[in-house]
Order: sequence, then C-alpha cells, then structure tokens
Amino acid sequence: MSDKFKKILLLDDEGFILQVISKALGREGFECMVASSVVQAIDILQQETPDIILSDYQMPIINGFDFRKIVLRDKRWRTIPFVFFTSVNDPEHIQTGLDMQVVDYIHKDTPIPMVVSKINNIIGTIKRQHEKSIQEIRTAAEALNLRSVPAQIPVIEGYNLRFLYQSFEDCPGGDFIDFIQIDGKYTFAVLGDVMGKKWGAWFFSFNFLSYIRSAIRLCVFDGDFSTASILQKINRVIVPDPVLGDVLSTLSLLMIEHETGKVHYSGAGDLPLVWYKAVQNECFSVESSGLLLGVLPDGQYDEKIINLQTGDQLIVVSDGLIDSETPDGKKSDYDLFFKKMNTVLGKKESFDLIKNVTFSTENSKEFVDDCSLIFIERK
Repeated sequence: MSDKFKKILLLDDEGFILQVISKALGREGFECMVASSVVQAIDILQQETPDIILSDYQMPIINGFDFRKIVLRDKRWRTIPFVFFTSVNDPEHIQTGLDMQVVDYIHKDTPIPMVVSKINNIIGTIKRQHEKSIQEIRTAAEALNLRSVPAQIPVIEGYNLRFLYQSFEDCPGGDFIDFIQIDGKYTFAVLGDVMGKKWGAWFFSFNFLSYIRSAIRLCVFDGDFSTASILQKINRVIVPDPVLGDVLSTLSLLMIEHETGKVHYSGAGDLPLVWYKAVQNECFSVESSGLLLGVLPDGQYDEKIINLQTGDQLIVVSDGLIDSETPDGKKSDYDLFFKKMNTVLGKKESFDLIKNVTFSTENSKEFVDDCSLIFIERK
C-alpha cells in the first residue's frame, strides 16, 4: 500500500502513549501526525487531511466523544475514518462511540502488530470501496457519453494540435478540455479547471462545458467571433445560475483562424500561455487579466491576438502542472514550469518531450492536482 494512503492523526493526552504508538506505527510505514489535545488535532486538520484518525476518549476539557461530534459537523472531515483508541472497556461506552459512526474501537492493550493489521484493513477496505465506486461512476458516465476531455483530436491542415490529461490519483477532477470546429475555418480550444476536489469538481465540469459549447455556437451564429465577448456571455449566465453560482472555474478560450494563423485568446483567472516564437527561438508568456468565471457579472475579459508563424508553438496548461507538495504545503511555481518549457519547445519532437518528461510515470507521482495541457503548433 502506498504511503500516501497511510497518513494518521493520532490524538492522546498522554505524551508517552503518543511517543510509543507513533514510533511503532512509523516503523510500519505510517506517517503519524500527533496531537495531545483536541485543539491541536483541529489545528492539524485545518492543514492536513489524514487517511484515518485514532483518538483517545478520556481527555481533559474536550473528550473524544466531543471531538467526534466536531469532526462530524465539518463536511471537510466527516468522511475521514475515525477509530477510538482507548483503555475504556465499558460496553455502554463502546456502543455510544459506535453510534457516532466510528469504524472501530481498539483497546490500548492490543499488541502493536494487531493494531497495524486493523488499521491496514480499515484503510484497505475503504480504498477498495472507493475504487469500486469510481468504476461504477465511470461505467455510468461512459454509458451516458459524458466526457470532460475529447475522445479524439480534431485535424487542422497546417497545424499540429495535441493535448495531454492526467487525473489526480486516478480520480477525475475539475479539469476539462474541448475542441469545437466551425465551418472548417475556425477551431475553438477550451481548457478549464473547476475549483474543488475530485468527483465534485468533475460533476460541475459538464455544466460549465454545456454553457461554453452553447455560447460559442450561439455567438458564432450571430457573427460574434470575439473570445472576450464569448467569455463574458458565458460568465453572465454562470453568475446567477442557482447551481453554478457558488462554483468558480478558470478558463482558457482560444480561437484559431486556420487560414491566417491568428489565435484569439481570452482567459478567466487562468495561467499565462507559453508562446514559442521560431524566429527569435525564444519563449514568451501571454497573459490575460480576466476574472475567474462566476466571481462578478463583469469579468473584465480582454482579448489577445497571437500571430502564429511557421514553426511557432503554443502551450496552454492547468495549474496542476505548476503545483507541487513541499514540507510547508502546496506550492505553485509558474516560473519553474516556464523554464522547463523553454528547454523543450521549438524542437521537432517538442510534444513527445513534454509527454515523456513532464507527464512521465515518475513525475506523475508528484502531481497534487489534475494536470492538463493543450499543444498548438503551426507547421
């Protein structure tokens, strides 16, 4: 079992117990976060999400039952498996704890190897149930033909259009990609990221995609090819929407003019595009100042015109590619990503280099969010 599935919050007011149990579990591959009071435990939960909580019951000021009630009241924590680790043997007391939806009671006299086995079994069972749920949802989504990324890439003569997508921990999340071709003359490229985690964000991504697809086709039908105007119309519909009103999303919206090589670009809280100019043999950032979708009725979207010349390349990414986990928490570093792209763009095999390096199996282990990328090259 991977270490990332074995992070434990251990709560006990006895320092000796914390020291002994955390060391013993640490030797078995667990990462223990220790707290000697409920206040300390809550502080940890504000920063970290453990895979399981082991809590004593008999503690001063706030006891284990009260701590369990606090956890259950918070939607961020209520689904974390909770185990009472206590010396109390009273059946009535144990029943009260079990009625609070804890997954197990482990007595402190239980031999450490058995404690480890119990914890592994709990985490393993939950992981298997999670994987089963994922498969069931995937099956349903496929039956309904629901996709947050396209099944195939559109072909544009004179261009090389590709994309990459990697979900976080093999769970679909908020990233979505789409390509919409109009009359064989224009291709819209869409890359967005719904704020939120995993399945919740994934669900809302389809709502955003529906609005975006409809807005693009309606605007084009009315002769409006401005990406800023289209983005503003999408935003004005989303802001008052009773379902999406409180859900925010970034969006990169590009329109490629096949014949001229012009790329119209507008962004909503997204990352700057990376533009490799073949003539200068150098990369440049192209940034839009628009607000996240759903923040305000007026998103203040602007429109950039990128004139792609032969050999030019364009990269659009979601923030998963610039995020990493550090001892101090999640860190975003666009400059580092830009420097990496500077070393691979402009080459004949640029896309493969990005795929084999940035999206390699080894680097994918370091992802802390969904990662998406659109690659556009004018041949």
